[in-house]
Amino acid sequence: MKIVLASNNQGKLAELQAMLAPLGVELLRQADLGVGEAEEPHCTFVENALAKARFAAAHTGLPALADDAGLCVDAFGGLPGVDTAHYCTQFGYDKSDANNVRALLEQLQGQANRRAAMVSTLVAVRSPQDPEPLIAVGRVVGQITQQAQGSNGFGFDPVMYLPEFGKTFAELPLEVKNAHSHRGRATQQMLALLRERWL
Repeated sequence: MKIVLASNNQGKLAELQAMLAPLGVELLRQADLGVGEAEEPHCTFVENALAKARFAAAHTGLPALADDAGLCVDAFGGLPGVDTAHYCTQFGYDKSDANNVRALLEQLQGQANRRAAMVSTLVAVRSPQDPEPLIAVGRVVGQITQQAQGSNGFGFDPVMYLPEFGKTFAELPLEVKNAHSHRGRATQQMLALLRERWL
């Protein structure tokens, strides 16, 4: 079965392709099918993921899978949330993972509450008008470190410390990260939903 991934993020494609392999699903990146990015005007992960999935399905004629993920920091009232990818730009930095990490550490300086959650919401639709989208949410709670640690992963992985492992996501081997990450948890739920409803 071919499913278009409503994202052009190579990191997400690699992670999701590896995790969906047991179903024999071939994940195609929307950019490789000539589809641009969808608007993400909403303030929740589920609404943005649904908008992206419907957009990709409408422009390719294929079932679509979209992920909207982000970092929700307790000290910031749950922000940056859906604006995670562009977080650093509000502080005058160019958009990049390294600058996002830098801005986050600067904004949390002197802050005692460093609790944060990484959230991934996956939405799959069979068609643009699918009345029953599949929705899976994965959430991991940890602490934001004082400085970046580790070189695996992407995004905020180097500063997301997981007490149960005593390491950041970026310090974990890829297979361990994939099994326990927010995206890993959402993908396990999505695998079950795809098996039950689509296959």
